[in-house]
Amino acid sequence: MPIYEYRCRNCGRKTSFLVLNPNKPLSPECPKCGSTDMHRLFSRFSAPLSEDRRLEKLADPSFWGDVDENDPASIAKFVKKMGKELGEDLGEDFEEIAEEAAREAEGGGDEVDEVL
Repeated sequence: MPIYEYRCRNCGRKTSFLVLNPNKPLSPECPKCGSTDMHRLFSRFSAPLSEDRRLEKLADPSFWGDVDENDPASIAKFVKKMGKELGEDLGEDFEEIAEEAAREAEGGGDEVDEVL
């Protein structure tokens, strides 16, 4: 059974849909904004990895190489990447928190840091 990826033209969110019957037309709806204006993406073929193989991949130092522990945006990007590797959906709340951390990092910190 194929998994098709779509990008919402309204909010830009990328979503995957499992297609149980390829002969039946799919009418994807964005889970974030509810729009049906979705554009199908051409994705690379992927083969599922065993849990052991995924954990080995996470233990590889090259996986951690581009992380700057002093940059909230870098940490957020890494956690999203790790969640994806483990097959976990971190949810919309995490996406918002990661974007907010990146904005704060670009702006030089939040108001509490500036007061202290």
